[in-house]
Amino acid sequence: MSATNISVTATEEQLLYAKILEKGMYFGLLLMFVTFALYVLGIMPAIVPKDMVAEYWNLPVGEYLETINHNYIGWAHGPTGWSWMKLIGNGDFLNFVPIAILSGVTIICYAAIVPGLFQRGDKAYGIMAIAEVLILALAASGLLAVGH
Repeated sequence: MSATNISVTATEEQLLYAKILEKGMYFGLLLMFVTFALYVLGIMPAIVPKDMVAEYWNLPVGEYLETINHNYIGWAHGPTGWSWMKLIGNGDFLNFVPIAILSGVTIICYAAIVPGLFQRGDKAYGIMAIAEVLILALAASGLLAVGH
């Protein structure tokens, strides 16, 4: 059989996954533009002054968070995990929301296809999709910490 005779069709679950992924991606991208505009136009206050941002670009994330905590936030312990959510009233941290949404869309996609997989009798893929949802959700939760 030659490659030109192969018919490729997507399953309902693949189409549903792609549809949710597309909508989530566009929503996250739109939100990224909106939150960045709120930050850049100064509509929302920022923790790190815009004229100081370039000084921190070269720092690894952990060091960046320690430095801005020391210089601007003043918490007993710097922001880690999801603690940045306490700071979303500030334009520079509000920008993290669309990133979190874009990162989490895959979890929603997998969760959405689980019922269809089981209805179709595809238990193995259904179980794998549930496992994927659980693993990704656990990873995103921040409950697993390495090196602390």
